[in-house]
Amino acid sequence: MFDKARSCLAKPLYGAAIVLASFWLGPASATTDYHIETLTQGLEHPWSMAFLPDGRMLVTERPGRLRIIAADGKLQEQAVSGLPEIFATSQAGLFEVALDPEFSSNQRIFISYSYGDRDANNTRLASARLVDNQLQDVKTIFTALPAKAGTAHYGGRIAFLPDNSLLLTLGDGFDYREEAQNLSNHLGKIIRINRDGSVPADNPFVDVKDAAPEIYSYGHRNVQGIIYVPQLKRIYSHEHGPRGGDELNLIKPGVNYGWPLITYGVDYNGAQISPYTELAGLEQPLLHWTPSVAPSGLMVYNGTRFKYWQGDFFASTLAEKSVRRIRMKNGMLAGQEVLFEELDERIRAVYSAPDGYIYLLTDSSEGRVLKVIPTE
Repeated sequence: MFDKARSCLAKPLYGAAIVLASFWLGPASATTDYHIETLTQGLEHPWSMAFLPDGRMLVTERPGRLRIIAADGKLQEQAVSGLPEIFATSQAGLFEVALDPEFSSNQRIFISYSYGDRDANNTRLASARLVDNQLQDVKTIFTALPAKAGTAHYGGRIAFLPDNSLLLTLGDGFDYREEAQNLSNHLGKIIRINRDGSVPADNPFVDVKDAAPEIYSYGHRNVQGIIYVPQLKRIYSHEHGPRGGDELNLIKPGVNYGWPLITYGVDYNGAQISPYTELAGLEQPLLHWTPSVAPSGLMVYNGTRFKYWQGDFFASTLAEKSVRRIRMKNGMLAGQEVLFEELDERIRAVYSAPDGYIYLLTDSSEGRVLKVIPTE
């Protein structure tokens, strides 16, 4: 059932990430010996995974399929039926699947995906009940506007907050980066809604004329990682920069994170996007990666299998083909390591699973679910 990768020691990182001058990324306090096993293979560009209470897993495939994996890793041949119509091409498709925090009693899941066509599309969020191998009571609870042309930068990650609301990350649509500063639309924003799709009364722009009331923060490029950390009562996200300037941010309501007015990156052709890396009133990242690592997923490790990693953040990367372990100490960033480079694969997402192990999704037409296991 399992295909083993070679055992490896975590590698401390010295200076491979450029950071703010006030923050030095030093070596990790301890390395961890691990091995990696293939749990499931044969997935087409897997994007997200959720762990069901009975040990099974839900996995999205970007082309528009929701799959079920048994606890032993066997992929159910038939995809889950009942998904809404999904626009899938290039970066567009089916993104996140997330269980309602009360899934055991209501069987509800949330899915994010792109809607529309090549000339008019954006991100949408729906809820549904998972009944056997079918989605029932599918409801659209949020639609990002305006519909725009192109097939890039959708965001799509979900995080639940303890007040019964949720956060959904969005992208700037690539060709519409200036709209990240426009409060009248959803491009380049993180939005907050209640789980029924209604707008929380305490959202920061509810009473601002012409502002989209769902907006929680703005000035983002393409946010593909977000977590709420209960122990710290904080929200963290990361987003893709252009060439360089990928960011890890502490998310606060109503705050402007600067894109594209400030950035540590340049355009793909080398052209300057902004002469500024900081301006008054615009939030600085906790750290940035230059050159770009292309961060694609974010989690906080809360298991017991890797004792040295408890409470640390893990960011999967596409361009670097790694996972960045971001050490946390007393609520502060304390260093980084580069992990899992030996796989030499684009890693779409990283998870702290209920069994205490770490799971990875590889981003390819022959994508896999990988299980990281400490070596005794």
